[in-house]
Amino acid sequence: MTSTSTPPGLARFNAMEEHTALAVLHEACASTAWGKRLLAARPYTTAGELYAANDSAMAELTAEDLAEAMAGHPPIGRPKPGDPTSAREQRGMAGASEELKAEMLDLNLAYQEKFGHVFLICATGLTGEQMRDAVGERIGNTPEREREIVRTELGKINRIRLARLVEEDARP
Repeated sequence: MTSTSTPPGLARFNAMEEHTALAVLHEACASTAWGKRLLAARPYTTAGELYAANDSAMAELTAEDLAEAMAGHPPIGRPKPGDPTSAREQRGMAGASEELKAEMLDLNLAYQEKFGHVFLICATGLTGEQMRDAVGERIGNTPEREREIVRTELGKINRIRLARLVEEDARP
């Protein structure tokens, strides 16, 4: 593959019918506005273009769009059953002690009560302790500050998920 060729997964995404591509994007991020923005910018020739579109779309999301996106994420420590993406991203909690899991549940509930939505963090590569410490630190934020942190964390999650899309081999 030369540096000017489009990665196979990205080429496949570019060629998808609109409703199929939107469904694929919805798996990466539950925000309809985000998905439509990325869809409208097709075709992408490089992963960098796709990531830049993600960053631009993230910056434009309203509070309602962010709420829709967060609704697609399970609480830390409780990945959706049968969802390999959530399980992979929250792997750091898989081997956590029952004490840590209980502490995380309590913190998740306190966070959700304060902010009205699930605690969102790019959990890929983090330990259970790091996730616990992050929610403990962030629960003291103002709603405005927390919304911007959530926007940043969601953007990181989206990039990881989009990278998997780009890297997929072309399927028949």
